[in-house]
Amino acid sequence: MARYRTAIIACGTIARVHARAWLGVAGQPVALGALADTHPDARREFGDFFGIPEAKRYADFREMLDAERPDIVHIATPPPSHLPLATRAICAGCHVFVEKPLTLCHADSQQLVASAIVRNRKLTIGYGFYFDPIARTLRRLIAEGALGEPVHIESVLGYALSGPFGSCVLADDDHWVHRLPGKLAHNLIDHLLNKVAEFMSDRPTVQARAWRRADDTHPASHLLNELRVMLFDQDRSAYVTLTSHARPVAHLLTVYGTKRTARLDFEAGTIIWSSPAALPGPFGRLSCIFGDGIQCFREGTQNVLRCVRGDYHTLSGLNFLINAFYESIRNDTPVPVSYHEILKVAAISDAVFAQLGTEHSRVA
Repeated sequence: MARYRTAIIACGTIARVHARAWLGVAGQPVALGALADTHPDARREFGDFFGIPEAKRYADFREMLDAERPDIVHIATPPPSHLPLATRAICAGCHVFVEKPLTLCHADSQQLVASAIVRNRKLTIGYGFYFDPIARTLRRLIAEGALGEPVHIESVLGYALSGPFGSCVLADDDHWVHRLPGKLAHNLIDHLLNKVAEFMSDRPTVQARAWRRADDTHPASHLLNELRVMLFDQDRSAYVTLTSHARPVAHLLTVYGTKRTARLDFEAGTIIWSSPAALPGPFGRLSCIFGDGIQCFREGTQNVLRCVRGDYHTLSGLNFLINAFYESIRNDTPVPVSYHEILKVAAISDAVFAQLGTEHSRVA
């Protein structure tokens, strides 16, 4: 198996997530050989933790590209820098893995995708949950017709503002999240939209609203932390929820089909199917309750086995994505997330932020 020279730009929290995911890639086809970060403490801590030699730690990413000539570059910087950094890496001959969102708007994402195509380089985006085991199972069963025709999709993402990342955002008015056109929602919306976009047409009708709860008295009062988006097609709809206040913090996807409904819980790692009752009256209602219980027991048993195998964790999808991306490079096959899907998510995001009146947002 080919072993690639891989480098990372930025050494923050998400970079550590990437590096840990690399360690879980089957066959270990990755040699994390170099890093670039403008902060010396970040270079030192990340480099020491992952065993990157001092000589391979750079303050200037352009110097790193010229000196190291990596095969693959992972970009884990804040979103405003994605377009220039990824473009520079592609022009240097690198395949590029970019954290979400790919860029700040659809037009810039089109430009970046076009650059990768023209130079015959592979480009992908960090949609780890898109490849979670339960998401892959759902996609397979839908293709087999188990759900029937999808009618409505609901995507829910809870966010803890009191968590490690959220508290940093609230405590620092100069945090890069505050400089995004859509602020907090701009950093998170891809997690929601990439789960529903594949079920929608390229140009669904979009209705969006965001607000801050009246009882939210935190000084960062300008930070909208509740978002609802409704998407409509001729025969299909979707509802997207980003909430910072609902508890417990949830990460859910529900797909309602003409035959059955699938409920995915990304926190628990479970997928539960609901079917029309086979028995009449109260017996049918009871059969549904016990049927759900049996499925929960089965899903729990499977997750115990996954835990024993070391695969019951939040990086399972990212591990799969990285492995699939490297396979696409090795075999010159399509990238795991199609450019069409990436650009569809970007176009819907533009439509959302245009309705919210965010600065600099552009509708494709």
